[in-house]
Amino acid sequence: MAGARLADLVMPQPLTLYFAPSACSLSAHIVLRELGAPFELVQVDLRNKTLVDPAREAAQRWLEINPKGYVPALRLPDGTIITEAQVILGYLADTHPDAHLAPPHGTLARVQLDMIVSFIATELHKGLAPFFHPAFGGDYKAQVQQRLAQRFIELATRLRGGPYLGGERFSIADAYAFYVLRTWQKVAQGELATVPELPAYYQRLAERLSVAKALEVEGITA
Repeated sequence: MAGARLADLVMPQPLTLYFAPSACSLSAHIVLRELGAPFELVQVDLRNKTLVDPAREAAQRWLEINPKGYVPALRLPDGTIITEAQVILGYLADTHPDAHLAPPHGTLARVQLDMIVSFIATELHKGLAPFFHPAFGGDYKAQVQQRLAQRFIELATRLRGGPYLGGERFSIADAYAFYVLRTWQKVAQGELATVPELPAYYQRLAERLSVAKALEVEGITA
């Protein structure tokens, strides 16, 4: 694999996405549906760190596939495993350029998109982590929620140039943003209505075919 170009790794065999409903793997699931490329979904039981399908777990344990234990993980046709949501999103966009989910590397537009994706990953996605751990008390979570509310205001400023974070065209940043916005509401009890641009943006994403189908398949709602 060393020295291989990204374009050389695109093969007709399906990619495999290891996911858990409602987890951040939702963003990669959405992007895969945007691509229209063949792929397979394999569900992970995050609590027990196993694959939901016992036969699959017997064939290869989840912790052998991804020793970190969390999703998403993407298996390439050659068996290579890629982890970390923002890395997977970038890989999918770069290996399927005709989908136009990210500008080419080396352009200012790509740098700007990467800035947004990195902000979502580090400030919003990771910022939501305390809400998944009962060890953190209510006072601490209230402080985190207040800080996150300011971060979502910052995210909304990116919508002033068009209907999506990158402007006129849906991108990997929007797929990632849908996950954090959904989690902000469902887990952290955040209110999108406090930021004028966000409710309409979220509804626009939820109505997109790729998003609606991913939600349906995972058995969850917007």
